[in-house]
Amino acid sequence: MNEDKNKEGKVVIISGPSGVGKSTICKEVVKRVDNVYLSVSATTRAKSGGEVDGRDYRFVSREQFRQSVKDGMFLEYAEVFGNLYGTPKGKVEEALKAGKTVILEIDVQGAKQVKVVYPEAQMIFILPPNQKELVRRMNGRGRDDAEAAGARLEGAGGEIAAAWQYYKHMVINADLEQAVNEVVQIIKDLKR
Repeated sequence: MNEDKNKEGKVVIISGPSGVGKSTICKEVVKRVDNVYLSVSATTRAKSGGEVDGRDYRFVSREQFRQSVKDGMFLEYAEVFGNLYGTPKGKVEEALKAGKTVILEIDVQGAKQVKVVYPEAQMIFILPPNQKELVRRMNGRGRDDAEAAGARLEGAGGEIAAAWQYYKHMVINADLEQAVNEVVQIIKDLKR
């Protein structure tokens, strides 16, 4: 039985404010680390240009999302900027049983929920080099109007403040390659 327990995978939570580069970092980590599963969250928000259902998110209606909550299908879920987001539980459990490292790209609210279920989860928070750069990145995404961008920026301050309290690892994404390498190293250190 101990062998099966040792084979069980690990949970890595990656969070950070909108526009900080979380998705890019996660995708690069998957390319560079063996035996990793990147969880795909469900959301009720509209698909942005270039996003693919099932790859970037699972785009669902509010009704579908609420039914999944009732059915206990999510490991965690939260409402963020008027949209619902959740991590499907089944795929995460399958990957962990297969001995994979599971990466959850989720917000601070969701991270706190997951930490209750998986207390050994490693929590990594991605920080922007400074607020000015975060504003530039958010604006460069072209996803939000001025009001929504302002709300996201205000939310970023709260997330960063909470991160200092809850997250073990803080990675500054001033240089993408360096940030990816830091996250890869944190994950590789877990496997030892």
